[in-house]
Amino acid sequence: MAAAWGEMHVLGYFLPVGWEPLEAFLARCRADRERRGVEMVQRLQALGLAIDQDDVLAEARGGAVGRPHVARALLRRGAVPSVQDAFDRFIGYGRPGFVEKRLPSFQAVADLVHAGGGLVSAAHLKDRGTRATLAALKAEGLDAVETRHPVHDPDTRARLTDHAQALGLLRTGGSDWHGDATAQSPGAQLGGQGIPADWLVALEAARPNGQTPALPAAN
Repeated sequence: MAAAWGEMHVLGYFLPVGWEPLEAFLARCRADRERRGVEMVQRLQALGLAIDQDDVLAEARGGAVGRPHVARALLRRGAVPSVQDAFDRFIGYGRPGFVEKRLPSFQAVADLVHAGGGLVSAAHLKDRGTRATLAALKAEGLDAVETRHPVHDPDTRARLTDHAQALGLLRTGGSDWHGDATAQSPGAQLGGQGIPADWLVALEAARPNGQTPALPAAN
């Protein structure tokens, strides 16, 4: 999502599978990711790297195209020695193969999630998770903040927890695992973050009216 500093990741909880407004939103996002992937491939080709769009689509395996797929395609082609090197040299922010996303506003996403009976959490804000930032996001629909994440050290966790409690925001957490066989730290592996069960109970209790929209009839 768009934020004052650029891109912000958000988590939407309890959204129903097959809900048409969400599916339409995701279709638009996937189309933009494909557009972005094509532009990144074109920039990398202009740098003389051996890669094409079919390589990237093969890595995505039918899913939404992202920079990790471009990085893995470069690795498979032998253009880089590691996925991290692909980001550091070519597709990280400010690198020659990087292409910006077209990002929706936070409020637009929050409104969509709430319309679907869900809750919104701000993901891995790190030092950007100031009280002022969280207060502004809450005014636009933020329900929770991700305090437990592999990039959050104990001081960051404590600071975000204090802000959440002061502002009446719920807490979430997770490993942010992207399916890589080797994660940079044990905490980034699937299941690598211990999340208290009472956080889920609190999230469940806070769902808008405890309801979700009606799903399409089964064919």
